[in-house]
Amino acid sequence: MWSLTFANRVKVGANHRISYMPGQALRCTHQALRSNESRPCMLFPSVLVALVVALVIALLPCSARSQTAEASKPVEWKSVSFAIVRFNDEAPASWNIYHTSKRGVLLVKLWKRYLLVNVLEHQVFDIDPGTVKPQGDGVQWSTSDMPEEPLEITEWKDRNVGPVERLRFRLGKDGHILELQIPLRADGKPAY
Repeated sequence: MWSLTFANRVKVGANHRISYMPGQALRCTHQALRSNESRPCMLFPSVLVALVVALVIALLPCSARSQTAEASKPVEWKSVSFAIVRFNDEAPASWNIYHTSKRGVLLVKLWKRYLLVNVLEHQVFDIDPGTVKPQGDGVQWSTSDMPEEPLEITEWKDRNVGPVERLRFRLGKDGHILELQIPLRADGKPAY
């Protein structure tokens, strides 16, 4: 049976104890049956491997839980100022573009529909509007609500046209054309 004490020691069996001090190697001691003295013992490689595996297994669920919690936590998306949206070369009646701290990912609102645009990977996802919660100037949405498969996109064009970066793509093979114009900073990189 394994038991961990506060002094970075692990008791292995009845008479063996493994100690670890930061900056030093693992040390195994053997407690004599009838005396209080301890003497060094040989640590078999299989015991060492079992110890490392047990430690990894014990810590693995903690990291998986923290990644799951981060993915399910809603992220605040802020409105992009001075952006322009064109749908089939006309301005839609109701639209907005949102961004987070992650560059190259935009959330586009067209009427009652939301599209997640990944500029770097040339992907567009259709987002369920029920998962997007309006909050002041922005919205809250969690990436855990992202669909598995992106929409079919054709004719993707990404161009720097002076003070804006123009993204233009067709939804489907013969579908509608969506154009996003995102403002650029003075150094030519996207402001959002």
